[in-house]
Amino acid sequence: MLIGIDIRRTGDFGVGTYIRNLVTALGRAGSEEEYVLIGRRGQFEDLGELDPRFRSRIYPRPYDSWQSHIEFDGLIRRLGLDILHMPHRWIPYRLRRPYVVTLHDMDNILFPGQASEARQFLQRHKLMRGLGRASRVIAVSEATKRDAVKLLGLREDLFDVVPAAVDPRVAEPVSEPERERILSRYQIEDPFVLYAGRIQEHKNLPRLIEAFAVVKSELENDPRYERLGLILIGDEITALPEVRHAVMRARIQPYVRFLGFVPLETLRVFYAAASAFLFPSLYEGFGLPPLEAMAHGTPVVASNVSSMPEVLGDAAVLVNPKNVFDIARGLREVLVDETLREELRVRGQRRTLSYSWDESARKVLEIYRRVGGQRGGKHSDLDCEDAGRAGLNHSGGNSSECALGFTVRSAQKRSNPS
Repeated sequence: MLIGIDIRRTGDFGVGTYIRNLVTALGRAGSEEEYVLIGRRGQFEDLGELDPRFRSRIYPRPYDSWQSHIEFDGLIRRLGLDILHMPHRWIPYRLRRPYVVTLHDMDNILFPGQASEARQFLQRHKLMRGLGRASRVIAVSEATKRDAVKLLGLREDLFDVVPAAVDPRVAEPVSEPERERILSRYQIEDPFVLYAGRIQEHKNLPRLIEAFAVVKSELENDPRYERLGLILIGDEITALPEVRHAVMRARIQPYVRFLGFVPLETLRVFYAAASAFLFPSLYEGFGLPPLEAMAHGTPVVASNVSSMPEVLGDAAVLVNPKNVFDIARGLREVLVDETLREELRVRGQRRTLSYSWDESARKVLEIYRRVGGQRGGKHSDLDCEDAGRAGLNHSGGNSSECALGFTVRSAQKRSNPS
């Protein structure tokens, strides 16, 4: 069976984590399936070295371009795929079945921001059509599935729930020399509360900042936290001016730092060094950052809505995200209660280990096989010459190497593994 996977969002904050780790785990699962990864030049290197069952096809159009809506289906037909997996919700309008979609969240429907009514209608229509025509929809949580069924009127039996997991690179333990080096580079000496994620309306950052200000005032005489700071990692702060305004209103400018995006190697140091991780989001389809913090033993305060109770269970202190004082209560508890901190550390690491990319890939592969079995037939093997005719070979060099170094062996070579 030949399966195509659209990897054009591999560089994104959350969806990119999903694509990179799912593709890598699929390489460890199954033995008969072959894959064509469809992406823009430069994106394939993000996936690291993959085995010969993975081939690449460069497609230069952005995932959200109008050309993609028109051209993408023709590309899929020329490649002769048995199944296409769109691991995000930007489904080309003219795409024919069979295809599988991963739905991460419904934030563009629930939080349209400044989008006009016409644009909101168009977004809703495209999503409803793309999901409704899919062979299967993979939801990353039961909460996301419920939202899609309720808001778009889709059938429940269209969905399979397959959770995400923490990126192993983020969860890698931090050595003391590495911790000291990174914190010194950013000139961080005092304890801090951490937020990591997008700077968006539904992330509830103004209330997060207000709650931090309340706790900082309450703990100003506590020698452990008299110089407590707040660090926010994610987009540039210009994405949401209300966040900076909240800092100025609370008069805590000297204690708040916005770092923008940081490398994964740096992010894990901040997770490990934080006194607490604060994530009072109004809406999450899954919510990886709290799990990433838990992987490093950092106590988490998160919201008690959407997918958070499902994903985090009893491993976090859950608060009402619309109540600043409840957020402050939760944060204060995890900072001052040493018994609670230790309990959360143990529960959090246990909770993180309950999610596995290998297990998720196994379930996704079962879905591929189910959809492929419904279609019937088996895709014939492609050697590099066939791949070149289908547009797979962009290396311009040795015909035994297809695009960007992913080796494609002929059927004869596959029967005689080296």
